[in-house]
Amino acid sequence: MEDIFPGPDRVDRIQLQWAAERPDVDVTPQALIGRLHRLAAALTAELTPVFDRHGLGEGEFDVLAALRRSGAPFELAPGELASHTMVTSGAATKRIDRLVADGLVERRVGEKDARTRIVALTERGRRVIDEAFADHMENEARLVGLLGEADRQALEPILRRWLAAAGAD
Repeated sequence: MEDIFPGPDRVDRIQLQWAAERPDVDVTPQALIGRLHRLAAALTAELTPVFDRHGLGEGEFDVLAALRRSGAPFELAPGELASHTMVTSGAATKRIDRLVADGLVERRVGEKDARTRIVALTERGRRVIDEAFADHMENEARLVGLLGEADRQALEPILRRWLAAAGAD
């Protein structure tokens, strides 16, 4: 893929229009931001069907994945779960409610302190996330495979540095 350079794209056309209409404004940031924005939307459209096949939304997948990767006994306090999924506690609660209703997680009282609450994967939840995660990684490998090896190796550290600089790591 490194050898292929596509012709002008939608972002190029938008930049040309803005440059004509507002020559006093530097539109060069759009070259990156516009393409990243469009790429994020395109990737999301490619990722969510895998979650759908497993009866999950993107948020529910995120909660189940956080519980699963936490290791045995695959449970976290709701506050920990919210921080592991980078959403507000209110958003985490809505996701957890749906997963409880679907029998994929359960809420229970903490064993050491009755004041604490725990969210834990059920056996069914573990099976679902294990299958969904394997399919998700296969899909991500397919998407990343659209780039050549040299591009993948160059892009990863650039994105890592940019995320860190933006405080989003």
